Amino acid sequence: MAYTDDAVLSKLSALNETHESIATTAQWIMFHRRHAAQTVNLWLGKLKDLPPPKRLNMIYLANEVTQQSKARHKEDFIIAFAPIIAEATASAYKGANSEVQNKLRRVVDVWRDRSVFDRETIQGLYERMGELDKSRPTNNGGTFGGSGFHSSGPPVPSELMPLVAQHQAVTRSATPMKAALSNAQTEYEKVSDPATAQATALPLQAARLNGLLKNLANAEGAVAESLRTRKEMIRSLEKLLAENQNALQQEEAQMKLLSGRRTEIEHKKNQVEATILGGQVTKQEDRTSTEPEPPQFEALTPPPQSDADDEHVQSDPIKTEQNGNNGVPQQTPTFPVVAPGIEMLSSVAANYQAVPINGSNKKRKVAPSDDFPDLGNDGIDEDVKEMLRKDGQSA
Repeated sequence: MAYTDDAVLSKLSALNETHESIATTAQWIMFHRRHAAQTVNLWLGKLKDLPPPKRLNMIYLANEVTQQSKARHKEDFIIAFAPIIAEATASAYKGANSEVQNKLRRVVDVWRDRSVFDRETIQGLYERMGELDKSRPTNNGGTFGGSGFHSSGPPVPSELMPLVAQHQAVTRSATPMKAALSNAQTEYEKVSDPATAQATALPLQAARLNGLLKNLANAEGAVAESLRTRKEMIRSLEKLLAENQNALQQEEAQMKLLSGRRTEIEHKKNQVEATILGGQVTKQEDRTSTEPEPPQFEALTPPPQSDADDEHVQSDPIKTEQNGNNGVPQQTPTFPVVAPGIEMLSSVAANYQAVPINGSNKKRKVAPSDDFPDLGNDGIDEDVKEMLRKDGQSA
């Protein structure tokens, strides 16, 4: 079958969901790869005319054609599909049920994993599907098949919203520009080839030159659109950069001011602490110099006793006697301490100088003797006698 627009539309209309139908149609389309751009435009129009359930077959056909072209290193259809694949996928994605949407996501994941399209094209695909997911009232905030491009996430700051929109515009304009430049470059090389120009009739050469002019005009328009969107994004970036630079200068000035104040307050604090510590030391020194010395008190402990005193205290027990009426023990008075030995005898002799005998005033001479004289019953108390007797025995 010769290549015509009607032939292409007939093939697309007969397409069904079987693998055989998709593979056969893809082989016929790839056979006419010289008409890749025209075929892709017809494919996009047919996809938009189909109901949502049948649009998935058109995406399967594009997947078959692009992967076969990638395997055969024929870039004609990849270049032709790149500018419009995001729009076509979004058309198939919009209004489809969740099952069809999941299948479309898997196709996009395959394109990403096998690098069928460039990264910018793949990113544009995910962004378009993400926008559709956000517009749905029941958005579960999932991801596209674990692709890493989230349909929902943390809110974008308001300052960056213009940049996000402009970046998307740059991405969308860059892909058509690449395709237009590639087509224009291919046609220009064909027309500029001297061998081809000599073998081609003049009417055909005029038609090719006319087509080349259109391709060059399309490429020029695509480049101009990409330049416009990129310049707008650069202006927004410069504005954001200037705002951040002004904010940075203000924050640096605030940091310098706060650092100086902190140093000043620390210095004052150290001075106050030093003054407090110096005042405490001065008060302690003044108190030490002005306060009188405490009075010296005599110890209340008794003086130490000699061995003789200890012996006398032990030999002079406290005598108690029982009261006949109530049986309460009473303490008898103690005698004064009498010096033992010769001192005690001297004391007794001094107190008792003479003993009367038969009423006469004559003094009786005491014969020298080793024993104590008998002073009679009226001269010395019985207790003293007993003490003298014990002292004489011990001597």
